[in-house]
Amino acid sequence: MGVELTALHWIYVAFIVLIIGFMVKRRDTTLICILGIFMLAIVATGEITASISGVFNSFIYAITELLSTILIISIIVAMSRVLTKTGINEVMVAPFARFIKTPALGYWTIGILMMVISWFFWPSPAVALLGAVLLPAAIRAGLPALGVAMAMNLFGHGIALSSDFVIQGAPKLTADAASIPVGDVVSASIPLVITMGIVTTITAYYLLRRDMKRGKIELVGSLEGEFVHDQAEDLLSLKQKRFFAILIPVAFLIDVIAMSVLRLQGGDATALIGGTAVFILLILSVIAHKNQGLEKTTSYLIQGFQFGFKVFGPVIPIAAFFYLGDSGFGQIVGDYLPATSHGIVNDLGAGLAALVPLTKEIAVITLVGVGAITGLDGSGFSGISLVGSVGSLFGNAIGDGTATLTALGQISAIWVGGGTLIPWALIPAAAICNVSPFELARRNLLPVVIGLVVTTIVAMFLI
Repeated sequence: MGVELTALHWIYVAFIVLIIGFMVKRRDTTLICILGIFMLAIVATGEITASISGVFNSFIYAITELLSTILIISIIVAMSRVLTKTGINEVMVAPFARFIKTPALGYWTIGILMMVISWFFWPSPAVALLGAVLLPAAIRAGLPALGVAMAMNLFGHGIALSSDFVIQGAPKLTADAASIPVGDVVSASIPLVITMGIVTTITAYYLLRRDMKRGKIELVGSLEGEFVHDQAEDLLSLKQKRFFAILIPVAFLIDVIAMSVLRLQGGDATALIGGTAVFILLILSVIAHKNQGLEKTTSYLIQGFQFGFKVFGPVIPIAAFFYLGDSGFGQIVGDYLPATSHGIVNDLGAGLAALVPLTKEIAVITLVGVGAITGLDGSGFSGISLVGSVGSLFGNAIGDGTATLTALGQISAIWVGGGTLIPWALIPAAAICNVSPFELARRNLLPVVIGLVVTTIVAMFLI
């Protein structure tokens, strides 16, 4: 496939192995990531000063890429604080608390709601919509915050994003790259999505319940959960609490309708949710705190931003390293890759595809591998065009199965990189639920790997 692998590619692979190894050992990876960035920069440029600057520039790039996520999380947390302080949250969750009576009901209800909403509006806005309201109800029912995060993550960033049946952004990219109709990819993905979804979510729930019984999982998150534990104050009357408990969900429901009518997706949808949360924060602060409303508004925002940056602090270095695997390399270090390169990660995926013999079984396994490798940049979407082209190449070579191969690669790339295994990609669910993104990634690892193995076997029978 004309892929030229250089020393930069192999250094990147070596540091990926190191990072994964340190994560498995539950050690911090910040130092390894910074060394990886420095090594890539010095091998590319040959200059010490440029390489040292490259570390700082990579942090700036990562923060810039993650800023919208940091903002929405911070604002939602700030709004959650004022809801808890005023006692409105208590009134809002009462109907859900009556329905979500067991950990099982909490896990599956939150997961299915997340999946359905994510099909229409993608997962990040769905996390913001569901998390603040359903997290307290689920915790009261005995489901740990980590279990809530797993449910939202696996059903939203896993099942919904990898299938993308409604918006069809992902299948459109893979279908175009494979030169087949988008409907073929969607149809071929249905049995694979069902298999992956059922195996992964059931496995995750089984392991979660097992560890809950063994006392290995705390009910609340592993980060400092101030906004979960804040005590309500007598700032509003019961009538006012009930009024706002109705008004706030209605406001977000209007957002959902507006998203549908105006076809707002992704960042635009997240911005609408965030803006609505800001106005809810302002109104409640002024009404609840009266003369101190102006100062309290700022105080809530500060608390939200403190939480947001505290959560993202350990993630920025590892995100900075993995962004070098994609378009970030040229912007951070410079144009030092081969002219034919499509980014380190995509080059590695294409190189793997070029090395293997073309049988049905190996084609299926290779597509999963290529998808997983391209997902390592944490977006899940940057490499699915490569997956489509490799799926087309293999499908033509073995005489059948282009749509199935393409769909399988799409599922692999998005489950790995779209937000279930890469720590910074699953931050929205982790932050809203107040748990460590690294712990959430570790909890997801075994269910997702088992799901991919079973789905790969099913795909062999479908071709």
